[in-house]
Amino acid sequence: MRRTVLEQFPAGGPRGSRPAEEFAAARRGEGLAAEVVMDLDRDAFLVVVPQQAADRGR
Repeated sequence: MRRTVLEQFPAGGPRGSRPAEEFAAARRGEGLAAEVVMDLDRDAFLVVVPQQAADRGR
């Protein structure tokens, strides 16, 4: 499955801080199927959504 990255957050945030999770929750509140995944190469959390059919031709 292809996904689109909405936002990227550094993995080394302050203890107890979860900005990626908060951002994803806000997007889910707007009706997007946002989820958080870890990009080990960049040491970052990515907020992603499934790629829409209209975006696949790009």
